[in-house]
Amino acid sequence: MTTEKKRILVLGVGNILFTDEGIGVRAAEELERLYEFSDNVTVMDGGTLGTRLMDPIMNCDMLIVVDAVLGDGPAGSVYRLTGEDLRKSLAFKDSMHQTDLVDTLIMCEIVGNRPEAVIIGMEPEDYHTMGLELSPISKERQEPLLGFVLEEIVKAGGSYEKRAVPGPASNTLSHASQE
Repeated sequence: MTTEKKRILVLGVGNILFTDEGIGVRAAEELERLYEFSDNVTVMDGGTLGTRLMDPIMNCDMLIVVDAVLGDGPAGSVYRLTGEDLRKSLAFKDSMHQTDLVDTLIMCEIVGNRPEAVIIGMEPEDYHTMGLELSPISKERQEPLLGFVLEEIVKAGGSYEKRAVPGPASNTLSHASQE
């Protein structure tokens, strides 16, 4: 009997043009820069793609979304959301992204594969101001956020190693320029 590893997708979502609304995308960039992952783990910048994320979502067994989350805590608070709490994530609200990610998951279920999903998110300090940089509190709290994401990866059956030499810091989203 062969044991197949869960296919894990870490999806950083958000709009990097609005300060902390880009928390998820910036976290995905840092994960790719600082760590190497087992072959069953994919880290992806989902931006604000909505339903265009159906294919990668349907091709995973475990979806870990990293995003800005509107909870009740102070800016920089880190949350783990599942089930009905998913709607606290900005990606799961109609107003911020092109489509509600909960609707995207429902569509995935209708056509045959809705993966288990969890959100690791951070309370934003500012997600209204146009700016490419995260707020100081979000930058300061990025390492704990990444730690929670790494824990979820391990719980789901993935593994990681810290890169001996981290990749260059980048604020560009072009994957072609990184290859």
